[in-house]
Amino acid sequence: MQTTTWLGGAGVAALLLAGPAVAQTELNVFVSSQHQPEVMRKAFDRFEAANPEVKVKIQTGGNTSELQSQYLNTVLSAEDPSLDVFILDIIRPAQFAAAGWTVPLDEAVGDKQALLASYLPAYAEANQVDGKLVALPAFADAMFLYYRKDLLEKHGLAVPKTWTELAEIAKKVQAAENDPKLQGVSFQGKAIEGANCTFLLPYWSMGKELVTNGKLSLDKDAAARSFQTWLDLVGAGVAKKNIAEVATDDTRKEFQAGNALFAVLWSYGWAHFQGPESAVKDKVGVAVLPAVEGGQSVSCIGGWQWGVSAYSENPEEATRLVRFMSSPETSKLLAIDGALLPVFPALYEDPDVLKAAPWFKDALPVVQTARARPVTPRYNEVSEIIRTSVNAVLAGTTPPEGAVSQMEARLRRVLR
Repeated sequence: MQTTTWLGGAGVAALLLAGPAVAQTELNVFVSSQHQPEVMRKAFDRFEAANPEVKVKIQTGGNTSELQSQYLNTVLSAEDPSLDVFILDIIRPAQFAAAGWTVPLDEAVGDKQALLASYLPAYAEANQVDGKLVALPAFADAMFLYYRKDLLEKHGLAVPKTWTELAEIAKKVQAAENDPKLQGVSFQGKAIEGANCTFLLPYWSMGKELVTNGKLSLDKDAAARSFQTWLDLVGAGVAKKNIAEVATDDTRKEFQAGNALFAVLWSYGWAHFQGPESAVKDKVGVAVLPAVEGGQSVSCIGGWQWGVSAYSENPEEATRLVRFMSSPETSKLLAIDGALLPVFPALYEDPDVLKAAPWFKDALPVVQTARARPVTPRYNEVSEIIRTSVNAVLAGTTPPEGAVSQMEARLRRVLR
């Protein structure tokens, strides 16, 4: 919405001395309340300083990806021009583009190929739909293997490279520590978004694709092996029996309380693990995720993207803001002041960034192995099918082979 504000001094004399009035464009930007709006405000202030004719106002809301999506769906379905720019979970750009809710950014970014080459590759992939650039990355995220450095060092054990090694190491430590509360590994088995990554981590590790060119390309043997990988951890006592009830923040709490040797979790956990209430402060390491035997380490990508509303009355200014917010300079600010992972590989070696967040040096190998979840306008349906299948297997209500058959049939109806 464009509004006009008369800029000048506090009094009439100052106003006269200020010269001609300047018309300001007001941009309304939706930022999740979980994404440190106060840090985003610093970046917006920098943009305003370089673009004095533009004023940026923040709207906040939604503590989860689902709540944020519900709000944006409501606003954009109504073709409401009250929002100019919004932040999106990495799983959303294809959906929003298919609905016609975002402005293509190809022409606005200049040399698109050069720009995309500067980002971590997974973000270039996730933000393009049918060859069109529909969003720009804000900051990165990925699933990490968090581990107890103190316990591995105490027992002379190395960070595992495979899930089989993780199970063997965990059983040794659990036996030696003789602590009934100590789990070998915590991960997400509840029917939530994180359970999709639970399935995909071993599956991708075998070099398999789930969706190719919008069509289902499920490898049933690999899918069954992926389910079995997690079941084996439960059967060995490495993961707890009620893992089907564990959500994302449950994993964070369990590891932070010192009740897990390993945890599969997003980057937000690090700040909690180093906080004053943490039982594992200064005892935590991060590493790439284990692979299946004979496979390659893969992580599940997260992160957030900037989109421009198709109903914005200020598309030129909104696009300029998004380009600024997805620049190396802004990415560096977010890394230093907010510990938000950069989308530019070079920043993981930047001295200023590493001074503020030394653990980023270990984060780069993880984000470089990260892959985007299926890029499809029907991702909500794909997600629901996968996560409920994972939950059914881990709850013991469906065997792996049966879950694969059911999942394939359901996915085939969606991805025709």
